[in-house]
Amino acid sequence: MATLASSSSSSVLFSSPHSNLSPPSLSPSRLSFSSSSHISTTLSSSLSVSHSFVTYPTTSRRFSPCSFSVKAIAADKKKVLIVNTNSGGHAVIGFYFAKELLGSGHEVTILTVGEESSDKMKKTPFTRFSEIVGAGGKTVWGEPAEIAKVLEGSAFDVVLDNNGKDLDAVKPVADWAKSSGVKQFLFISSAGIYKPTDEPPHVEGDVVKADAGHVAVEKYIAEVFSSWASFRPQYMIGSGNNKDCEEWFFDRIVRDRPVPIPGSGMQLTVISHVRDLSSMLTLAVEKPDAASGNIFNCVSDRAVTLDGLAKLCAQAAGRPVSIVHYEPKAAGVDAKKAFPFRNMHFYAEPRAAKDILGWKSTTNLSEDLKERFEEYLKIGRDKKAIKFDLDDKILESLKVPVAV
Repeated sequence: MATLASSSSSSVLFSSPHSNLSPPSLSPSRLSFSSSSHISTTLSSSLSVSHSFVTYPTTSRRFSPCSFSVKAIAADKKKVLIVNTNSGGHAVIGFYFAKELLGSGHEVTILTVGEESSDKMKKTPFTRFSEIVGAGGKTVWGEPAEIAKVLEGSAFDVVLDNNGKDLDAVKPVADWAKSSGVKQFLFISSAGIYKPTDEPPHVEGDVVKADAGHVAVEKYIAEVFSSWASFRPQYMIGSGNNKDCEEWFFDRIVRDRPVPIPGSGMQLTVISHVRDLSSMLTLAVEKPDAASGNIFNCVSDRAVTLDGLAKLCAQAAGRPVSIVHYEPKAAGVDAKKAFPFRNMHFYAEPRAAKDILGWKSTTNLSEDLKERFEEYLKIGRDKKAIKFDLDDKILESLKVPVAV
């Protein structure tokens, strides 16, 4: 197999096993470097050539088109700023993204909203920020509206806003980034802005809610930046997440309580490991030209039913599960308060990321839930006193007994 090795931009070496063929030629119109900088200076950390890039002289013999590969050692390293929310499920995205970027050799500063001394910083993933510092990253705190003051004297190539949900929150960051010469602006939006559809799953380009705050942000950054991208996540799991998802099921399973699920339990949703989200974001940083001007569903590529999620959580815990179904109105409860997921089909597909960035999902729910259950036990949540008032109301309406 032929390989390309380069320790600097000035030396490129091709080698190949002995062949009767002349060396393959690369079509310049089909070979692209995923970097916004000059190729003479650096090469992207991920350069590949597939068989469609390779042309051979005319011959009567037939050869395998998969006998050529290219590897680039030199990389275009970026200075990246992550403006990170201080609460909710999205906080863990910035944490994983920072670690992945640092592992790829990029420089990272993570600006968390608020004060370092606040009680919010006593929760994960903030209690694990030492991992970012230990890997060479920087952590600072402050308000987005005062970003120029907080980061005075700093310069960045890329900014990710993983905080704002509307234009009022994001505009100060975007305007500062534009005036500071930032080359690429990324935004964490939400798949929740899609309008319900009779033809799931949601794909990029589907109709969105015009009054959603994230929509206004996406429109604004598209007008302001020549290089931008927006990412729409759904539900996520992963070490360091501080928003209940799988924990809601574990709480009931380990206490031998029925798991009340609204509707039929066959509603489809998507649960993604946060490493999938961070890997997609990292590809956008390393392939800015490809990512530019695009919206990406930031999700894994397999859906799961609500009943299926309960069963997978039970398997991870090594316990049986008793699932009961109910109609919220008949039970006299608000499903949004009684259950952590939407009571409807709600799932998207990551088509754009696969087609444009060459991204691949690594989420494996059955295995990832085992990791989460180990952490669940480690923090002693299985022993904590938890109130199940809404559950009891639902179960009473169904006349389902609960072991005391």
